[in-house]
Amino acid sequence: MPVKIRLQRHGKKGKPFYWVVAADARAKRDGKFLEKLGIYNPNTNPATIELDVDSSVKWLQNGAQPTDTAKGILSYKGALLKNHLAGGVRKGALTEEQAEAKFTAWLEEKEGKVTAKVEDLSKAEQDAKAKALDAEKAVNAARIAANAPVIEEEAPATETEATNEEE
Repeated sequence: MPVKIRLQRHGKKGKPFYWVVAADARAKRDGKFLEKLGIYNPNTNPATIELDVDSSVKWLQNGAQPTDTAKGILSYKGALLKNHLAGGVRKGALTEEQAEAKFTAWLEEKEGKVTAKVEDLSKAEQDAKAKALDAEKAVNAARIAANAPVIEEEAPATETEATNEEE
């Protein structure tokens, strides 16, 4: 029975939400699956991905083939790296402790990159809000200036006007 690690679509129209599952390759896209490995929500920025890395590695070691999108998700969360390191341990190139140390170092680096992206996005959003507020203040000031009543001062009558009135 060929097993695939793939996405199973959930959510409403225009708002997809996916489960990452290990399923028989012959099953329907949203049909039966063997095990739910995680979730993937592309609607958020950055995308929300929760994955059981150990179960994913177990399925990969048992011969499950990920689809292209699932492979990207597994790579992003480090399941493919952990599988690669486990292969090195089996061959004797690494010890279990070395492999675990490499994986945790990679996870910390990846977490730093993700938090930096989140901070950059929030800073950009705050800057955009500040610019929009400044533009709105300028528009309001211009609108107030345009609608202000114009007070015309009466000029004192000059001699020419006075002579015209006498005539």
